[in-house]
Amino acid sequence: MTSSAPVEIRASTVLPARREPIVLRTGDGLDLVGELALPAHRDPVATLICLHPLPTAGGMMDSHLLRKAAYRLPALADLAVLRFNTRGTSSERGTSGGEFGGGGPERHDVAAAIAFCVAAGLPRLWLVGWSFGTELALMWGNVPEVEGAILLSPALRRAGDADLDGWAASGKPLIALVPELDDYLRPDEAKARFARVPQAQVIAVSKARHLWVGENHVRIALDEIVRLVNPAAWPLPTYWKD
Repeated sequence: MTSSAPVEIRASTVLPARREPIVLRTGDGLDLVGELALPAHRDPVATLICLHPLPTAGGMMDSHLLRKAAYRLPALADLAVLRFNTRGTSSERGTSGGEFGGGGPERHDVAAAIAFCVAAGLPRLWLVGWSFGTELALMWGNVPEVEGAILLSPALRRAGDADLDGWAASGKPLIALVPELDDYLRPDEAKARFARVPQAQVIAVSKARHLWVGENHVRIALDEIVRLVNPAAWPLPTYWKD
């Protein structure tokens, strides 16, 4: 029997995984819809809890960078990837209960996702926030169960110095991937703002924009996530052989 030839990983590629629809129950009584993607044939070595961009601007669990993380990283890097819609947010998976709260009530959403992962026995919890999701990670994700946070296009509009000081005191890894051409916070300003967190890393991404459009920039983001969370699987391959 001849083996199949490697296939290039493209924007629409969906690699093998165990994918389960999930419902998160919040402390204030809401049901949030989501999905958990696990490696197909082994246990995960770490877990990504994905926090999506601003729902009032179209952000949801299917926002492309988070969707591609779920499509690729269980197979390529042995990671569990949990995505969910925060309160009042809709996607193909469905609509989560409640209404958009501007970032404050969403603390219950973050807590529900973390509690779900703990109850499921998932290992090494990392937050991956994008845009609005970075605010949720900074404000509500600095808890004992979380190992660190990766921030994609942080805006630092809702999260403030007190949140950054909390992360500084925790000593936990905090990594910001900042697009060179971001609409809200560019690398030089990000370095100044995050300077109050001694362990923070600010990584400037050349020619990237806030929405991480383009397969090249998606690969840079996913590669950095894997480098930080499971360096044994880094760098990510660009071809897949089943």
